[in-house]
Amino acid sequence: MAKKNKPIPEFHHAAAARARREEGQDRRAIVPLESHATVPSGRDDPMDIITAQDVSRLTELVPIRHGRMSVSAFTFYRATAAVMASDLSRTPTTDLTLQICGDAHLSNFGVFSGPDRRLVFDLNDFDETLTGPFEWDVKRLAASITLAGRNNDFKEKEIRKATRSAVTAYREALDRFSQIAPLALNYRRIEIEPVIQSLKDPTMRKRADKVSQKALLRDSIAAVGKLTEIVNGRHQIVSRPPLIIRLDEQLAATGSEEIQEFFRSYLSTLPHHRQHLLSHYAVVDVAHKIVGVGSVGTRCMIVLLESGDGHPLFLQFKEAGSSVLEPYCGASPYAEHGERVVQGQRLMQTTGDIFLGWSQFHREGHTTDFYFRQLWDGKGSFDPEAMRPAGFELYSAVCGDALALAHARCGDAAMISGYLGTEPTFDDAVTDFASGYADIVEGDHGVHAAAIASGRIEAIRDI
Repeated sequence: MAKKNKPIPEFHHAAAARARREEGQDRRAIVPLESHATVPSGRDDPMDIITAQDVSRLTELVPIRHGRMSVSAFTFYRATAAVMASDLSRTPTTDLTLQICGDAHLSNFGVFSGPDRRLVFDLNDFDETLTGPFEWDVKRLAASITLAGRNNDFKEKEIRKATRSAVTAYREALDRFSQIAPLALNYRRIEIEPVIQSLKDPTMRKRADKVSQKALLRDSIAAVGKLTEIVNGRHQIVSRPPLIIRLDEQLAATGSEEIQEFFRSYLSTLPHHRQHLLSHYAVVDVAHKIVGVGSVGTRCMIVLLESGDGHPLFLQFKEAGSSVLEPYCGASPYAEHGERVVQGQRLMQTTGDIFLGWSQFHREGHTTDFYFRQLWDGKGSFDPEAMRPAGFELYSAVCGDALALAHARCGDAAMISGYLGTEPTFDDAVTDFASGYADIVEGDHGVHAAAIASGRIEAIRDI
């Protein structure tokens, strides 16, 4: 008589995951999924929040920031993470927290090279990262999609479809990732080549491949060709005021020991083998470079280094201030905001820059926090303004996937997935929120335009 097979015992982790899912589901009684459609009321004056940020920025660059913000409601939105953080604090909020990006809008996703030189797609801006409610990232992404779709003059149906596709992709991907072992999840990433090959539309595939090929050509050698010239037999960054300004005079006025200590401090935040790698390079030139929209006015420098035999390496070090989330989510656990950015990025990003690190610059009693990364390292981006509705919808969904992967890496995916469930209730609610919040942003953009017209805010455009 054949022996009866014994039932396979359930692994402890499976039972624990199921319990966390059930606990997440129970949270709906506290913050119902439908409540995420709620838009903020009783708001702080958005112009007060925006102009308060100007105080800590380089005064001469603030008008350029406002000029870039003024182009459209979408560009305005990109620069107003602080306004949205204030607004989100006035909406129904879960206690399902994890490391969030804090500024997960559509243009803060992109392509870059991993350490193995394969192109990956992921979040690429962590200036505001902090522990916070998971849905704040989802809502910021969703609202950005709605605003970008409106900026493209898409039909309302097409905009809602794209917005909803991102939220659905996030919810479904988080469920999948919650069932993967932590180690396997650590190795998971979104490589751009399989995504391109999966595109059925030849035009979409051709455009995506063009972005990919262009990204592969963006490295320090290409940066040298674009950003430098030969002066007295050596490479020198070309000044293009106000976008790029060399710092010869400023550096001459700054004690060399202060600069050396600044770089020594940065090196100490890298693994020993990365420190050894950088020991082959020496600083050749430094310049201030304006980047982005919301970052304009912060101190952002590019550094040209060369090895003993002349091989170039461009690094960027960027000022790190307080996260816009801190008034609502609590202070950062790190003493330096550069470390806050770097540690948050290491948690969320599937594959990071090998030279990612941080430092503080001390001078005349004033301290400024910075974080370092490579300037160009296979970086590429997909322009939402150049997309057609079908491509826009697909791109939005890939962003939703990438956000879910980032959240799964550093949070309790099983509990959040249990809260979200398998029905599209959350998807519909956040899509409704995005539409309502886009209306608010468009109104704020109008107020900003009026402030420029009245002279309350100075703006310099077309730079």
